Amino acid sequence: MADGFDGLIDDALAFFAELKENNTKEWFEPRKDHYTDKIRKPAEFLAGLVVEDLSRICGRSFKPKVFRIYRDVRFSKDKTPYNAHLHLSWFPPEGEAAPGWFFGAAPDYLFVGMGIPGMQGAALTRFRAAIDREGEALSEALEGAEQAVGATISDWGPAPLKRVPKPYDPDHPHGDLLKRKAFTIGADLPKGWRKDGLVKAIRGQADGLLPVWRWLDGAMAQRVR
Repeated sequence: MADGFDGLIDDALAFFAELKENNTKEWFEPRKDHYTDKIRKPAEFLAGLVVEDLSRICGRSFKPKVFRIYRDVRFSKDKTPYNAHLHLSWFPPEGEAAPGWFFGAAPDYLFVGMGIPGMQGAALTRFRAAIDREGEALSEALEGAEQAVGATISDWGPAPLKRVPKPYDPDHPHGDLLKRKAFTIGADLPKGWRKDGLVKAIRGQADGLLPVWRWLDGAMAQRVR
């Protein structure tokens, strides 16, 4: 049974398709109320519903977030002022050293993702040690997620290193994973998602990604605070 959020997606995709072609303050300002009432507020409601499912299946609390439409252009060559997409996230209170969940909607994608979009310092050291110690288990979880929901590793976050970092063997069997400074995976929504509704579709994709989340959450369990 549909849950009504197909209207949110239809509004968002149409709005962002136009915004992508007219990414200016002059175009956006007269349409700001439409964005707020038809996209941002329903997205906040969606985030509040989904967080309950994610907390239930993961056995821990998450904080829902709807990302701002305004881009931070201070250090970017791209000075267009607005994000032409809708992104939601759910992270544990401890933040970026723990794996979270994502939902993204844009004219060219609808996806559910999971992971840590950037690691450094002790968090990155812990991740690499877990890869070295239990990389085969992660590979098996990734294969299962691919078979279950078509999940693939994402290129979100900083680019991987060109070489396997020391002290690990350059020919390490999981060298490609050791090179990563971020780890996220994602899967497109199934084509028939409208039949049962968006919340159920997100939950279904999250179920398929859950074994990878569990591996990553265990790997990062002793977090630096």
